[in-house]
Amino acid sequence: MSRKFNILAIVQGGRLQYEAVLLAASLREFSPDLVGRLYLAEPQPGGKWSSDPRIDDPEVRALLESLGAKIVPFQSEVFGDSYPYGNKIEGLKVLPKGEPFVFFDTDTLFLDDLSTVPFDFDRPSASMKREGTWPEIELYGPGYTETWKSLYDKFGLNFQSSLDLGQPDEYWERYLYFNAGWFYGRCPHEFGGLFLKFARAIRDDPPEALVCQSLDPWLDQVALPLVIHALGGGRDVLPMGLLDGSVSCHWRVLPLLYAREPDRVVEALHLIAAPNKIKKVIKQYEPIKRMLYQRRGLKVRALFDRDNLPDKEQKIRNRIKANKLWVR
Repeated sequence: MSRKFNILAIVQGGRLQYEAVLLAASLREFSPDLVGRLYLAEPQPGGKWSSDPRIDDPEVRALLESLGAKIVPFQSEVFGDSYPYGNKIEGLKVLPKGEPFVFFDTDTLFLDDLSTVPFDFDRPSASMKREGTWPEIELYGPGYTETWKSLYDKFGLNFQSSLDLGQPDEYWERYLYFNAGWFYGRCPHEFGGLFLKFARAIRDDPPEALVCQSLDPWLDQVALPLVIHALGGGRDVLPMGLLDGSVSCHWRVLPLLYAREPDRVVEALHLIAAPNKIKKVIKQYEPIKRMLYQRRGLKVRALFDRDNLPDKEQKIRNRIKANKLWVR
C-alpha cells in the first residue's frame, strides 16, 4: 500500500520553469491532502554548464514556493550541458535519504489525487507509456537480445529474469524498457547512486554490442531498466490506467496535449491556469501564451478526432505544423 512519499521534478530557467508551475499547481489542486513534499531540484552554475541553468524569473520562483514547492540546489558533477537529461539522475540526491520518492518530468499534469496510487516502493517501476525507440537495430548489427544482454552482463544482472516471455523473441516489448517520464523507489540515494553508476559506465565504456547505438537522448532510458531490475522491480507493478491515465498525464508539448489528450486533461489544464496569480506569470512564456491564453490550442484540437488519431506521432506534428500552429 502507498505511504508517505516525496515528489521530485527538475526546474531550470526557460521552458522547464513554466512547466513546473503547471505541475505544482495541478498537484495542489488535485492532491491537497497529500502527505509528503514537492521538491524541485535546481542545477547550479559550474563547470558542467556553459551558462547559468537556474530559474531566471524571480516571479516564477516566488510562485513555485507559494504553491508549496521546495526548490533545492544541486551541483552537476557528471552531466550538465553535455546531457541535460542527466539532471533527473543527479538531482535525486537533493531528496531526504531513506524516504520513498516519485520522480516526474515537469511536463506532467496531475488530474486526480496522487495519494490514491498504490505504490509499492520496495518494487520500483517506471512509465510504460513508451515506444520501441531504443535500440535501433541495424541490418547486420546486434539484435535486441545481444544488445540488452550485453548491458545486463556488464553489471552482473540476470538478463533472463527481465524478459517478458509472452512477447516474441527479438520484439522490442520482450525487453524491459521504460519511458523515464516518471519512476519511483524506496530511497532516492540508493536509486540515484545506482542510476548514476550505470549511466556513467554506459556512456564512458559501452559494451561492444552498442557500437552502432546512439545514447543521446536515450541514455537515461537505457540505464533505467537496469536500475529497476537490480532493485527488485519491473514492468506493470502498478495497476494500469492511473499514472499516464486517470491520475497524471505526461503531456510533453502543448500542441500534442491539445491534439490527442482526453477532454478532462484540457479541462484540468484550463482550470489550474485560470487564477490570475498563475496566468500573469506563465503567460510570459510565448508557447503557453499562444496555446493556452490566445486559444490556439483549441484550434489544434479541432484538427483531430481523438477516437481516430494518426498512427504515428510525426503525422500529428506535421498536420499541426502545416496549419502553422506548432510551438515548442
